[in-house]
Parts: sequence; structure tokens; C-alpha cells
Amino acid sequence: MDTVSQIIAYEEGELNEEEVVDLFQELINSGLVWSLQGSYGRMAEALIEGGQCTLPKGATFRMNPTW
Repeated sequence: MDTVSQIIAYEEGELNEEEVVDLFQELINSGLVWSLQGSYGRMAEALIEGGQCTLPKGATFRMNPTW
């Protein structure tokens, strides 16, 4: 499934928890998550803080670098 299809499935509540984490990791890795609506960035931050997702090695940008 491509990224757009995954985002649509996420918006429609069709992804399980593992699929959500995988989607957000992909969005974080690509940097796209920081360009989407704010709820995506906040969810990415929560997943990073919770240890479920990570920033790519060497990445310095986060939505709120104080988190």
C-alpha cells in the first residue's frame, strides 16, 4: 500500500496499532510528517517520546524540539 493509501486508511480508522506505528515511522523517516496537518506531527512526537518511533540518524528537526 502506498503512503497516500495508508494515510487514508489511518484517517478512516482501518489500521491496527502496529500499522499506525509503521506508517508514522515511514512519515518521520521521509520528513513528510512535519508538513502534514498538526495532528500528525503531534502523534509523531508522542510515538517518539513513547519509544515506538525514532528520528532518523542525524536528524535534528522535530516539531517541538523541547519535547
